[in-house]
Amino acid sequence: MTNAPQGAPVSVALTPDEVMRYSRHIIMPQVGPQGQRKLRNAKVLVIGAGGLGGPVALYLALAGVGTIGLVEFDTVDLSNLQRQVLHQTADVGRPKIISAQETLRAYNPHVNVVLHHMPITSDNAMEIIPQYDIIVNGADNFATRYLVNDASYLAGKTLVDGAILLFDGQATVYQPGKGCYRCLYPDPPPPGLVPSCAEAGVLGAITGIVGSIQATEVFKQILGVGESLVNRLLLIDALTMEFRTMKTRQDPNCPLCGLNPTVTELIDYDQFCGSAPLEMPVAGAHA
Repeated sequence: MTNAPQGAPVSVALTPDEVMRYSRHIIMPQVGPQGQRKLRNAKVLVIGAGGLGGPVALYLALAGVGTIGLVEFDTVDLSNLQRQVLHQTADVGRPKIISAQETLRAYNPHVNVVLHHMPITSDNAMEIIPQYDIIVNGADNFATRYLVNDASYLAGKTLVDGAILLFDGQATVYQPGKGCYRCLYPDPPPPGLVPSCAEAGVLGAITGIVGSIQATEVFKQILGVGESLVNRLLLIDALTMEFRTMKTRQDPNCPLCGLNPTVTELIDYDQFCGSAPLEMPVAGAHA
């Protein structure tokens, strides 16, 4: 299931309903009516409708981002509800992407929610990603993280990245020509070395913190305001409530964005990361 994103032209005036709905934005000098029209005209792709993708997509919709693409293939599981804000108990067993669409439209009927009901793969990434202005990575596995990073760079798109585990989170922004995920992590960890959230656990609220930060970075990119997390990695320790920022840089030896790139097209990321390929769940089946 997929449909093409459509956006409204920037010049179209805000309706009275929109003026009221976004009034707290419009009175901000950093936004104003022109900025709100920029938000309405923007097309943002969110990879995953889970712990990170949920709060990101929710705040994008509330803010009036006109086109929100969702890439998701999984079904809602009872264990998701501790942290995944787009889904409710009645949604258990349903496709996440349908539950997410219903929730976003219930909050804001003005937004166009574009559904890509499939895993993102090397075969479809360069068809989906170029349709959008900004990409948000909410993936929970290394193969998808490398894939989305490479595809975003090759498509010339800004990537807003985030990750969470236990009480920890991190966020950054990658812009083509200013570094990428491979500059920080040239190679994936050996399989099994880094536990997943399903194996180690995650505090539900940390997904909201990191997801909100990712959404804020998207807004700043669209509006052209503030200092983004480009070339900065924000590290969050919720146990101590400490936020640290590390400076990052483009690696001249990066195989993707360095001086002599060797990754010039998408590869087999499951083989690269030593992981099993993602599979669509059987209809009507859930854990």
